[in-house]
Amino acid sequence: MRKLLIGMIVAFVLSFPVARTSARQYQPVVKPGKVLKARQKQEWKALKRQQKSQRRSWKGAHFSKASRVQMKHQMQRERRALRERQRNERQDLKDQQRLIKERTRQVRQR
Repeated sequence: MRKLLIGMIVAFVLSFPVARTSARQYQPVVKPGKVLKARQKQEWKALKRQQKSQRRSWKGAHFSKASRVQMKHQMQRERRALRERQRNERQDLKDQQRLIKERTRQVRQR
């Protein structure tokens, strides 16, 4: 019984470093498209939160109608600018992926 217990402990100790090194080898593949999408989603949510808090701050303040309209238009411009920047980032990523794909094809053909 004692030999069996000692044998199991030795086997466990010897297999532990092997399992740990093999686990390091299989890391998940990070796709740049998913990372970009997640980051852009966070940016969009942050902008929405910021603008919502801005609108809440207007509740107690006395602004003229013209200044409220001006601030509202400024928020719209910020949303459009963020949307345009994110669209450009997505297009840049697609272009980079096309270039990489094209280069790998050229290398394989040689």
